Amino acid sequence: MNTREILGHLIAFPTVSRDSNLALIHFIKDYLAGLGVESELFLNEDGTKASLFATLGATGHGGILLSGHTDVVPVDGQAWTVDPFRMSEHEGRLYGRGAADMKGYIASVLAAVPVFLAKPLSMPVHLGFSYDEEVGCLGVRPMLAELAKRPDKPALCLIGEPTEMKPVLGHKGKLAMRCRVKGAACHSAYAPQGVNAIEYAARLVNRLGEIRDRLARPEHHDERFDPPFSTVQTGVIKGGRALNIVPAECEFDFEIRAVPGFDPQTVPTELGEYARTELLPGMRSVSSDSDIRFEPLGDYPGLATPADSDAARLLSFLTGSDDFTTVAFGTEGGLFNQEGIKTVICGPGSMDQGHKPDEFVTREQLQACDDMLARLAGYLQNA
Repeated sequence: MNTREILGHLIAFPTVSRDSNLALIHFIKDYLAGLGVESELFLNEDGTKASLFATLGATGHGGILLSGHTDVVPVDGQAWTVDPFRMSEHEGRLYGRGAADMKGYIASVLAAVPVFLAKPLSMPVHLGFSYDEEVGCLGVRPMLAELAKRPDKPALCLIGEPTEMKPVLGHKGKLAMRCRVKGAACHSAYAPQGVNAIEYAARLVNRLGEIRDRLARPEHHDERFDPPFSTVQTGVIKGGRALNIVPAECEFDFEIRAVPGFDPQTVPTELGEYARTELLPGMRSVSSDSDIRFEPLGDYPGLATPADSDAARLLSFLTGSDDFTTVAFGTEGGLFNQEGIKTVICGPGSMDQGHKPDEFVTREQLQACDDMLARLAGYLQNA
C-alpha cells in the first residue's frame, strides 16, 4: 500500500483520545507482520489503549526512532462539510480527522517500511506510535519507561508533528493545574457571614495575571519562540449555584507554557504562597473549614535540541535546510529527550489545519515526507 491508501485506513479509525485506539494499533501490527516485522504493544491499565514499538533492520544500540501519536481530537460541535472519519480528496487535499495531526506522517512511515527493509541498514530504524498525546502525552510514558531499561534504546528520534516539513528543534513545556477554593455558603442577604469562593478565586486569577505580566518582561524573553516568553492563562472556571446564595465552592484551571530554562512549577508555588499568607487567614476567620488546594492536571517538558547536535545535522540533511525553528504547540519530544534520545520534529501538514473542521493534508506535503524517509533509508545504507 502507498501512503495515500494507508492514510485512508488510518483516518477511518475514530481514535479520539476519549476512545480506544486498539483497532488502529492492531491494523498497524498486522500490516507490519505481513512484512515480516514483529512489534510489541504497551497497554494502558484497563487494556483499552496501546502504544506500539517495532524495530526494522539491524539490532543493537542506537538507531533512529520514527515517532507519532495515534489519537486525535474530537469533532463534536465542529462544522465539517465532509465525513471526518472517511478520507476524501479535493484539489490535492486529503481531508479527515488526523490527516495533518498526525496520521499523515504515520501513513508515510508505514509506506516506507518496505523501503527500509530492502536496504542493508547500518543501524536500526524503530517505530513508536503512542496514544493519548492530545490529553497530556500520557501513552508514550510507559513505552519510554520500558525503553529506558534496555541497553539498545534509540539514539535519535524524529517526531512527525505537522511542521510543513520544516526542521524544528524546540517547543515550550506545559504545566496544567486546577485550583479548588472551598468557602462557606449562606443567604446572600447575610453575605458577610459566608466565604465567597468565587470572589477568592477571582483574586487568585488576578494574581496569575500579575505573574503573567511579569514573565512577559524583556529580561525573560527567548527569541526562538513565539511569543518569546513563558505564558500563563486561565482557561476554565466553575462556581456558584444561585445568585442569592454565597458560593461555597469554585474551581478554575490554568496552564503555564514555559520556555526552556523556566520551571513552570514556580507559578503554582507562588500562587500557593499567596493563598496561604494573604487569603486563607481571612477566609478561616469566618469559616475554619475554608481551604484552597492545587492539583496537577498534566505536564510535559519543553524541547530545545542544540543546532550543532547529531540529531539537528541529520534533520538538516533530510530536509535540505538548516533554517531551524520552533513550534508553539507541544509534543512528546521533551519526554524522549529526558530519556537521552535526542529529538527533532518534522512532518507533513500544518497545525493551521490541525484540530479544526475539514482538517486536511496536501498530497504535496505527503510526497515531501515520503522523499525525506527515502533519503533517510539511503543515509542509513551508507552511514
